Amino acid sequence: MTAAVEVRDARFADLVSSDAAIERVAAGFRFTEGPVWRGDHLLFVDVVGNRIIHWRQLPEGPVVRTFRAPSNGANALTLDARSRLVICESGSRAVTRIETDGRAKLLAHRYRGKRLNSPNDLVVRPDGTIYFTDPTYGLRNGTEGKELPFQGLYRVKPDGVIDLLADDFAMPNGIALSPDQRRLYVGDTDRRHIRAFDLHPDGRLAGGWVFAELDSSEKGWTDGMKIDCRGNVYCTGPGGVWVFCPRGQLLGRIVPPEPPANLAWGDGDWKTLFITACTSLYRIRVNVPGIPVPLGPVASQT
Repeated sequence: MTAAVEVRDARFADLVSSDAAIERVAAGFRFTEGPVWRGDHLLFVDVVGNRIIHWRQLPEGPVVRTFRAPSNGANALTLDARSRLVICESGSRAVTRIETDGRAKLLAHRYRGKRLNSPNDLVVRPDGTIYFTDPTYGLRNGTEGKELPFQGLYRVKPDGVIDLLADDFAMPNGIALSPDQRRLYVGDTDRRHIRAFDLHPDGRLAGGWVFAELDSSEKGWTDGMKIDCRGNVYCTGPGGVWVFCPRGQLLGRIVPPEPPANLAWGDGDWKTLFITACTSLYRIRVNVPGIPVPLGPVASQT
């Protein structure tokens, strides 16, 4: 284990203890991404390895196995209200869902007749609405086969209709909902910042202001994002996981040995933060639980 906490604000101690240690619990992958906790185990992606990994901690030690391969270039995973696995697939340029019988169902792959770029990250509301980002990272050279003239933020409504919500991102990436589900956060990797949008009950967005900047010359990039039950925002970025209070002030950072790409809450109390970082999977215990997945009608703020 390695000490991995950088305090920038005294309030950070309420969230992560100063002596909290980060532990590498799995290694040997090509590029880890997109984790989600499912019941008693973690699923995460080895993007370059083109597979989804199943990780579970048993009394005698961790068990790591391949859950799905090939994975169609899976990049991000989450669960819907029925605990079905919903996937952003950069290889197939689609958003899919694994049904209860194991079949894969296509949810989104085109917008107005044109193929999506490379669905990257997503979040699902309790009513089934899916919000996802669509940069170009999965395209060869970032441009080969590109049919849309923008990198968008979309929603898939419960009836299957796909709406474009914003097309002014440089490279939209991580995405997350606030505990009360009234705000949507989206990271823009190329601009090294997080944008926030007000979310109406019907799923429409308003606003679109810069919530926080992650500007640094350190190795890493603005990528995956998760939020705890108090509304604090955890986002992977240059040098580590950046933690912001609900007003956008930087509280501190969690710094794993490798540049992190994504993260997820887990364990029965939702106080373990799993971090996917290059060739490895890490975990660290925190003091405030994250928002459980799948989302309930209104996440707890205690």
